[in-house]
Amino acid sequence: MNRFFTDFISILVAFPFVLPVLLISYFTLNMPLVASVAISIAGGALAYCLSLAYFSSRFLKNHGLTRKEYHYIKRNINEAKPKIRRVQKALISVRHISSFKQRKDMIKMIRKIYSLTKKEPKRFYQAEQFYYSHLDSATELAEKYVFLSRQPRKTRELELSLAETRKTLKDLTKTIEQDLYNVIADDIDNLNFELDVAKQSIKTRKESQVIDESRRLK
Repeated sequence: MNRFFTDFISILVAFPFVLPVLLISYFTLNMPLVASVAISIAGGALAYCLSLAYFSSRFLKNHGLTRKEYHYIKRNINEAKPKIRRVQKALISVRHISSFKQRKDMIKMIRKIYSLTKKEPKRFYQAEQFYYSHLDSATELAEKYVFLSRQPRKTRELELSLAETRKTLKDLTKTIEQDLYNVIADDIDNLNFELDVAKQSIKTRKESQVIDESRRLK
């Protein structure tokens, strides 16, 4: 849910309540000016809160979530944001040319999973392993790799550790790719279903045209 949009619309809804309430309180009910202003502001605030509650309720209904589920998902997504910044910063800092594309792909997939689940919170359930485990692993491995790679003197043992870390990050990229696939799996199934329907429709139309043509020739 876009908070800026809902706040803006709620303000637009609340604003028209302020002036009429002020005029009615002051001129019609003969209330003191200070009290009239306070009541009008309270009326506007109430309209604003009710508008926000309406948008929130509609958002949860559209996404098939309870308020408790949404807050749980939102908390996990918010906690992931700084981790994503950290892993992105670390992967960009790695000075290893041959693994550049793999690191670039990992960043793109991590950001895509985050953006999809933020836009459609219910997708979080298809990305739980990513948020609970894989993102943490990627962050820790990338940061440790950067730290070790910047050591002035590299022993054979350190070089082996760096090589092993690069291999693990490569394997983890494939795991995160599967996480992304899990997030969009329903979309792929829906697309395949629509394709099957379209193909069947085209086939039926062609068969109908053949039959009509045969009848005309007779």
